[in-house]
Parts: sequence; C-alpha cells; structure tokens
Amino acid sequence: MQELNVPSVGESIVEVEIGAWLKKEGESFAQDEPLVELITDKATLELPAPFPGTLVKVLKGTGETAKVGEAIALLEALGAGVAAPEPRPATAPEPQEPLVMPAAERVLREAGVSPGEVVGTGLGGRVLKEDVERHLEERARQAPPQAVPSRTPEPTPPPAQPPADRPWRVSEAVPMSPLRRRIAERLLQVRQTTAMLTTFNEADMSAIIALRKELGEAFQKKHGVKLGFMSFFVKAVVQALKEIPELNAEIRDNTILYHRYYDIGVAVGGGEGLVVPVLRDADRLSFAEIERQIADFAERARTKKLKPEELMGGTFTITNGGVYGSLNSTPLLNPPQVGILGMHAIQERPVAREGQVVVRPMMYLALSYDHRMVDGREAVTFLRRVKELVENPVRLLLEV
Repeated sequence: MQELNVPSVGESIVEVEIGAWLKKEGESFAQDEPLVELITDKATLELPAPFPGTLVKVLKGTGETAKVGEAIALLEALGAGVAAPEPRPATAPEPQEPLVMPAAERVLREAGVSPGEVVGTGLGGRVLKEDVERHLEERARQAPPQAVPSRTPEPTPPPAQPPADRPWRVSEAVPMSPLRRRIAERLLQVRQTTAMLTTFNEADMSAIIALRKELGEAFQKKHGVKLGFMSFFVKAVVQALKEIPELNAEIRDNTILYHRYYDIGVAVGGGEGLVVPVLRDADRLSFAEIERQIADFAERARTKKLKPEELMGGTFTITNGGVYGSLNSTPLLNPPQVGILGMHAIQERPVAREGQVVVRPMMYLALSYDHRMVDGREAVTFLRRVKELVENPVRLLLEV
C-alpha cells in the first residue's frame, strides 16, 4: 500500500477541498491518469496517479478538506518495475529552524511566537508574513472564549418555507467554494489595503480590425492559431511598462520593488470564476506565441488542468470584460501588483475626426492603479501610451 498525499499546490496554499473522485475504490488506473480533483482558492486541479495501480481506499471524500501533505487515499502499485514505498525511519531527524523572511520575522517578534510554530509555505519552506498572520488568526479562533455574562442565545430561525399557494418561492443554501471564498477575501483585501483609483480612456480599434482582416487568415495558416486582440494589448502593455516602470512594481513594507522583467497575467474564465495564468517574459514572446499560450490557458482553465505555478506571480494583469459584453468597468487590482488594465466590448460609436463625425469601432479602456505607488500623471500617461500603440499597431513593431 502507498498513500496518495496532497501535493504542494501553490506558495500560499496550505489546504485544499476534495472535489470529485475520478476513480472508484477497486478501480485500476494508469500512471499520470487523473484520480481526483483538488479545489484550491485559485483553481480546480486534477491530481494524477504517481504510478499504475489500483485505488484501494478513499480516505477523504468529496467536499472534505485536507492539508498539504495529508493522505487522502490508499493506492496499490501494479506492474513490474514499480518500487515499493520505502519504510519510514524509526526516528525522525532533528527538526531544523525554518528560514524566516524579514517581514515575517518582525510579526513573529511582536507576537512573541517561535518560528517553529508556523508552517512556512514559501519557497523551500520559508516562513512568509502571511503564514504568521494565518497562524495568529488560527490561534485566536482556537483560544478559549473570554468569560462573559451568561445569557440565553437567541434561537436560529428555521429556513423560511414557501407559502402553500406559491411553492416556487424557494431558496437554496450552497456552501461557498474555496475559490469563491478566496475571491471574496481578495476583494476586501484590495479595498482595505490599497489606495485604488481608476482612470479611463478609449481606443479606436479600426487599425487592428483591418490588420486582422487582411492578415488573419495567413497568420492562422502559418502559426496554427487565430490572431486575436489580446496579443496586441499584451505587446502594448509591455512597451508602456518599459516607459512607465512604476506600474511594473510592487510595495513590500517600506520598499518599492521594481521588476525588470514582464510577466503579464491574463484573466480567463475558469468555470467557477476568473483565474489569472501568467505569460512569463512576455516581452520575449512573438504574437503567435502569445496567442498560443492564451488559447492553451483558456482551454486548460475550462478542463481544470492549469498548474498551480502557472497562476503564481505576475507583474501586471490584463482582464477583458468585453468577452462577456461589458462596455465599461472598474477592474480590481491583483495584489501585490499595482496596476491592472481592463479591456471592454468593441462598439461602433460616432467620434470626431478632423472636424468630421464618423463612426468607428471603439473600446473603452480602464486602468486601475495603487495610488500609494503610482501618481495620476504616470497612470494617465501609461493608458494614453497603450491607446496610441493599439490605434497604430505599426508602433509595436518599431517600438516607437
């Protein structure tokens, strides 16, 4: 027998919810065949089989939670060449003091907590500031309640029953998924910890539409992927970030960390909510490479096959509410990033050009930014630069 344990699924994730079991007890499986869905606060992932074998017993059922490293099933290995699990040593090695990041060390010192009490979720088990805060919150929840004057608690009213003459007036209580809980937490976090402002502009999409119409078919034949709008915006954002580096940065305590690389997060629909996979080194990608990666992200988001590391990091985010018909919106920051660009639906509108009123395909653009880091001048300049680049895409090739 060998345990199937919850793997590490992200830097800040210490617990998962068990989704659907894709194999039943007694069923056999091949190596790398998905066995169970793991629902995290970022995405739903499939856990593959580490070897060919049989699912002997499920230890954690659908809807239950499990910590990283915890056993959720027992497996029996099959086939020649499958090594039996090594026996655990009788005595465990002496525990080593985990590496503590500076921000976490300060919180530990103020709270009087030993680093060994905190589970580190950072790289190599490093203890992060959020790990300490999570530990303190958990300790506060488990602490015995303070003595208070006794009183009879008010009974919880039963769920309202629909009137007999209107049986269709019913409500359904459904537990919030980890992903939705995390989204809710992050929405509040953005409002409470950032000085978020949004500036707006609009872009004439005529040039890109004409370019796609002229060269889209040839592009698809050569590269095997459609030429979309997003690759133009990724290229425009990267160019604008090079010129306005304040938006490619983050605040860490009293330090500003300027990123000299460009990892662009692109929000895609993942069924339960938006997920933001990251285009690494987007400045080094061609239009075709950007379009292929985005198409791949979107497909794997629908089939729950995105990897946790693909959702981590990012220096700037682009979200496109236009695919759902949004005409304008205020995108929320994706901490610790200090900027996010919102794209919207393209709509033909009358605009003034050289003293004449003409109808053009227009898109509203929105840039939300953290005013602690970015001043209005930089934000407006950045958004105007994106507008200039998408209205005249030749600039993207010449970098002017």
